[in-house]
Amino acid sequence: MKKLHKLVISSYIGPFVMTFFISLFILLMQFLWKYIDDLVGKGLEWLVIGELMFYASASLVALALPLSILISSIMTMGSMGEHYELVSLRASGISLRRVMYPLIIFSLLTSILAFYFSNNLLPIANLKMGTLLYDIRHKKPTMDLRPGIFYKGLDNYAIRVGSKGDDEISLYDLMIYDHTENKGNNKVILADSGRMEFEGDRYLLLTLFSGNSYEQQDNRSREEKTYPHMRSEFQKEVIRFDMSEFGLSRSNEEIFKDNYKMQSLGQLSTNIDTLKLNLEERKVNYYENLKRNFIHLNKDTGSTFLGLKPYDSALSLFEHPQHARIVEAALNMARSTRSYTQSARDDVKARTTRLNRYWIEVHRKFTLSIACLILFFIGAPLGAIIRKGGLGLPTVFAIIFFLIYYLLSITGEKFAKEGLWTVFEGMWLSSMVLLPVGLFLTYKATTDSKIFEWESYFKPIARVIKVIATKMSGK
Repeated sequence: MKKLHKLVISSYIGPFVMTFFISLFILLMQFLWKYIDDLVGKGLEWLVIGELMFYASASLVALALPLSILISSIMTMGSMGEHYELVSLRASGISLRRVMYPLIIFSLLTSILAFYFSNNLLPIANLKMGTLLYDIRHKKPTMDLRPGIFYKGLDNYAIRVGSKGDDEISLYDLMIYDHTENKGNNKVILADSGRMEFEGDRYLLLTLFSGNSYEQQDNRSREEKTYPHMRSEFQKEVIRFDMSEFGLSRSNEEIFKDNYKMQSLGQLSTNIDTLKLNLEERKVNYYENLKRNFIHLNKDTGSTFLGLKPYDSALSLFEHPQHARIVEAALNMARSTRSYTQSARDDVKARTTRLNRYWIEVHRKFTLSIACLILFFIGAPLGAIIRKGGLGLPTVFAIIFFLIYYLLSITGEKFAKEGLWTVFEGMWLSSMVLLPVGLFLTYKATTDSKIFEWESYFKPIARVIKVIATKMSGK
């Protein structure tokens, strides 16, 4: 039996590792394509891009791991069925349940590791990736002077060059708008040629040759409607730009630690208690303020709270000169109450949505582990039923079931975020739908049912038709 377990595990490990990294690579390329606009033209080092890809790959494990378990389990059991290994084992008195036993233990250990990963390592990876992605998005693009196009990446300057030399340093026919004084396009510099060179890592030197500088003066003549300006000619002029802002500045990670995606189960539990307490306090304050406003209204009008009485009968209890003041105070109170109620409702809704997001993240740490087990109990019996190995038919079935799992997951999570469903219903929707499917496939595989042989479904119908036809012919 130990040799059988080794055979099954060795047949499973290879496809599992292969499909995991292939799935992770595909998801990583999707992530790269999503954020390609934030990465291109920033002059990022390969080390920075590699760091971002590493943290992003860690955050994508939650999708790659269930998919790899599903595909590899179908491939392993399908290959054993295709090569009649399962038939031989059953003929030897070994049930399919016994064959799947080492894979069940392996999947159980994988689920435990998945929970540990999602609770302890994934928040750190999300924190690192979120901080780095924020810094990259706020990094300025590198110098990219294109002939005939104004470059505005440098603060307070707009630079246009007519052409560039082969050495990428020499520039010709330059026009520079200087906005350092924040007075609009009051100063323009024209030069026949120039050179752009770096001075260390921080400063950029732009040396201009044979040019003129035009600067409009502030003392405009209103009567003559003239615009005096000053013109100066130069043979050589140097402009120095501070390039420190073009570097990648790393933010303090403590700023982003309050995000629910970057917290462990214990941290989420603490924040949930705090959010619950704040939400209840907000509701209590709302009711207390309403009561206080009604008491204030009674004092202003000199009346007492009379309960729900008709409009005319309530006013008849007071003298006529007081009617206008009472009605006006009541109308103002109604408008104020409506505005305050709408504001309180929006505030409570926002607080509830935030609280739901924390609860969603708590459930997510468990749904990943359970999904690994459920998809295994779908994939392994399905492979034994279809009896096909390789990357062909097993991959097709795996993609179909994974799309069902993924669509149910994102749909349930969306409904939970919007408050249409409870968090439990939304986050466990995919598990509640796929668990009966896994149990059904496992039962069919262990009883050697032919669920994909359509003739087996028509046989009972044919029997019924035959019985009816016999009875009718007998009559």
